[in-house]
Amino acid sequence: MPRIYLSPSTQEYNPYYDAQGSEEYYMNLIADAMEPYLTASGIEFTRNTPEMTAASSIRASNEGNYDAHIALHSNAAPANLSGQLRGTDVYYYPDSMRSNEIAQIVAANLKAVYPNPDDVTARPTTSLGEVTRTRAPSVLIEFAYHDNPEDAEWLRANIDAIARSVVLSLTEYFRIPFVEPQPIQTATVEVSSGNLNIRSAPSLSAPVVGKAPDGAQLSVLGQYDGWYVVRYDRYEGYVSGDYIVLNY
Repeated sequence: MPRIYLSPSTQEYNPYYDAQGSEEYYMNLIADAMEPYLTASGIEFTRNTPEMTAASSIRASNEGNYDAHIALHSNAAPANLSGQLRGTDVYYYPDSMRSNEIAQIVAANLKAVYPNPDDVTARPTTSLGEVTRTRAPSVLIEFAYHDNPEDAEWLRANIDAIARSVVLSLTEYFRIPFVEPQPIQTATVEVSSGNLNIRSAPSLSAPVVGKAPDGAQLSVLGQYDGWYVVRYDRYEGYVSGDYIVLNY
């Protein structure tokens, strides 16, 4: 299953226009809201902490084997334009086709959420460290201008919709189903012989990433078209619903 490094802003010193919360605070709310969608869709994640910096987040990301690095930020206009700018910018590294692909998908989906779709753009950059210095394909999303009252209030009112849009974009990039969150359940494997295959996608032709014996207890994270996203031991993937019984 795909693995991402999730890096909400650690910039607690960037207050919103009314001094009610900071960039760090709201980006962590978006990351919090992303977690159930990531789990249900079978995307594993590691997340930075508020005590970290951009530099330490980059180091932590580069120390792991991640398929994408997703940095969450909000923006502020230059002093001479303070409070006057609006819009969403999704930054990518121009020499990385994968970074560009993620950015284009994220921007396309955020257009459906942001009130002014024409103001949502994917932009190349060679100056942002979380885009240029990460081993994994990376994007840095500036969701809104936090010094603009309309932008800031839109972001505050749409935390879940923003989070859902980003995870939807990741499932499109990884070419896996988007699964709505559900309460995590347990299930029992029921096979007449051998083991139950845990696969990387909801298809009998998908690679097998693990196996679970008859009677094994699985954590069920999500459901899609007769398949279940499950976690068993160190494995996470899809199993056919024909071979498990949910424990109600």
